[in-house]
Amino acid sequence: AEVLYKAMKGLGTDEDAILQLLTARSNAQRQEIKAAYKTLHGKDLVDDLMSELGGKFESLIVTLMTPPIMYEVTCLRDAIKGAGTDEKVLVEILASRSPNEVNQIKSLYKRGNCVCALFVAGEQKYGTDEGQFITILGNRSNAHLRRVFEEYRRLSGYEIEESIQRETSGTLQEVLLAVVKCARSVPGYFADSLYGAMKGAGTDDQTLIRIMVSRSEVDMLDIRAEFRKRFATSLHKMIQGDTSGDYRKALLLLCGGDDA
Repeated sequence: AEVLYKAMKGLGTDEDAILQLLTARSNAQRQEIKAAYKTLHGKDLVDDLMSELGGKFESLIVTLMTPPIMYEVTCLRDAIKGAGTDEKVLVEILASRSPNEVNQIKSLYKRGNCVCALFVAGEQKYGTDEGQFITILGNRSNAHLRRVFEEYRRLSGYEIEESIQRETSGTLQEVLLAVVKCARSVPGYFADSLYGAMKGAGTDDQTLIRIMVSRSEVDMLDIRAEFRKRFATSLHKMIQGDTSGDYRKALLLLCGGDDA
């Protein structure tokens, strides 16, 4: 807390001290630092960080300071509020989390007095076949689903993804395919999402920040390994080539080593 206070007091800000300290701590430790900062200085650490930092670097640091479940609930609320819905965020969060994590998200979402109607998917709406897809994919463990996919391929001669693409469309198809991809490999799913956020012209910084922060304490090493296996570069190198400044430094610290 004292290091952060000194990095921000007076003229100028020591961004390097801030990013080095915060990326080297777990989220639980960051919450303890935030509480200590409030006790020592009577001010909110996140408010001070926001007043001193800017742009994408500020967004990344504020995300690092947010408790994981709270951050995911905020992402879901932002994806739903206003005109239109950001289905990409809904699919990513709800398809990749375990049933227990989804229940925690739902519980916190409801406590915020918001209507949690993210996906209303049932037989009356989509028809019997789609209802069966939803029931099975939404209620089985990943290990169980992998055995189901194998048996499905043996019986039908098709991969489950082919049937989903043939039998469904739109957002329902997207979420079902994401659930299947996560059942096969959650790190693989996030490796693909990170690659998609950075390939070509421009960068989807919201997706980049969301995944790098939310998975930094979960399965970043596995994501890096999958990324290297699937693409002709490492996650570290792609971040290096696609970002700049303190934003890049902080992301690279969250990423860890280079798997080139």
